[in-house]
Amino acid sequence: MITPGHCILSHGFESGPDATKVTALAEAAQRLGWTHERPDYTDLDARREVSELGDVYARIERLLGLARKAAQRGPVVLAGSSLGAYISGAVSMQVRPAALFLMAPPIAMGPAPVLQAADVPISIIHGWDDELIPAADVVAWAHPRRARLLLVDDSHRLTAHVQGSADAFARLLETL
Repeated sequence: MITPGHCILSHGFESGPDATKVTALAEAAQRLGWTHERPDYTDLDARREVSELGDVYARIERLLGLARKAAQRGPVVLAGSSLGAYISGAVSMQVRPAALFLMAPPIAMGPAPVLQAADVPISIIHGWDDELIPAADVVAWAHPRRARLLLVDDSHRLTAHVQGSADAFARLLETL
């Protein structure tokens, strides 16, 4: 069976590959015939000697390796939540995906570079009441990229919008 492509779904910091949001995205991808994987970064998140966010650059390298391998087989969509969104954007600059799906993306993280993203279709879901990343920062970042942006009445974890996140992801995949 030929699939439309492959999705790599990256969890947030101190989360895991079985987290609620990335699991919901995986189910949406599977319903539409896309293959998917959910890398595990928990070992890197535990490396507090690197930074308070674990080893961000090792996360990027791990995702980059997976994305390069997947891109040899066909279209790739990168998706992530919070820190997973940040690394998805960073990797998109080196392995051009078919699209990016970002949940609660951190636009700036201390000394790390500002969130970057390839010039591909981008869909974002973000909470108006995100206590870590101001919604206004995400709007300002999304505007010049003409990203599809869904702002919802929720906080950083988007716990009230797990299904809404999966639905938005499915809409993005349907456009590809």
